[in-house]
Amino acid sequence: MVANEPVLDRQSDGTRSAARDRSEPLLTVDGLEKTYETDAGMTTAVDDVSFAIEEGTIVGLLGPNGAGKTTTIKLLLGLIRPTGGTARIDGVDVTESPAAASRSVAAMLEGARNVYWRLTVRENIRFFARIGGQRADSDRIDRLLEQVGLADRADDPVNELSRGMKQKASLACTLVRETPLVVLDEPTLGLDVESSFELRRELRRLADQNERTVLVSSHDMQVIESLCNRVIILNDGSVLADETVETLLDLFRTRAVRVTVTGWLSNDVKTTLTERFGATAWTSRDDGTTVTHRFDATRVQGNEFYELMAVLRNSGTTFGSVETLEPDLEDVFLRLIETERRPADD
Repeated sequence: MVANEPVLDRQSDGTRSAARDRSEPLLTVDGLEKTYETDAGMTTAVDDVSFAIEEGTIVGLLGPNGAGKTTTIKLLLGLIRPTGGTARIDGVDVTESPAAASRSVAAMLEGARNVYWRLTVRENIRFFARIGGQRADSDRIDRLLEQVGLADRADDPVNELSRGMKQKASLACTLVRETPLVVLDEPTLGLDVESSFELRRELRRLADQNERTVLVSSHDMQVIESLCNRVIILNDGSVLADETVETLLDLFRTRAVRVTVTGWLSNDVKTTLTERFGATAWTSRDDGTTVTHRFDATRVQGNEFYELMAVLRNSGTTFGSVETLEPDLEDVFLRLIETERRPADD
């Protein structure tokens, strides 16, 4: 299909009827802002957030607690009104036409009751399909139940399911609407390793085969790293980074080393290692004899490395080994947040 070829806008049943320029992103966020009045004054939860998401991609939304992720998601879904800026889904302004925009997006919110616990899994799926203006025949529901691993619990009330199974039921009720955009907030919460893997496989299939677009917010870095094409990192209500996963990993690929020593370190020595050499993590074995430290590689080069060895030797520990670390997305996330919070004159 040609990139600029007009396609048909999806209706609530997943079909399309009106022409839309395929070159336009499915989701466009431009200067989105949200402020609240509190007892202490005005608080900014979302501050000039802008990004665009193309159709058929999976994008991760990351950020520490209080970064503005949940508020941003609620703004995109039209659950709250922005103080400024716009969000458009499939060409429809979420604030001006919330009902029309909602026909193109389905969401599963973390911490919310996304399903009715007294209904069975099958009844929930059928109910959410109908309120989305769609029909869900038995064959379609059965396929969806198989995909999320609930075929053998289809006729059980949701309140009899485990937490992980409730999460799967919520996901099924979200996916049944077949909207072009799916928003998932902590979708793997409560899932075991196998179920989390199955979920990631299903979401990837949706993006690759059905051209559905997924925006997923999660604290599970493995989920984000293995699933997403791109990551948007929020901090203090603003976009801190918006890059592909591979670009972020490349950025920090040679920025961390691990030094292992035998023995205990005092808090004063740890403070010295942090301030002088950028130590960022501390782990120890259960027997308390081996301590591993992560350091900023840019601050442990040349003479600095020998100074580090001298500090460790004077602390009474025995040097074990040093190695360069391959970063994962959690390393990148923590380092970006740490850099953002560091005073400008550091």
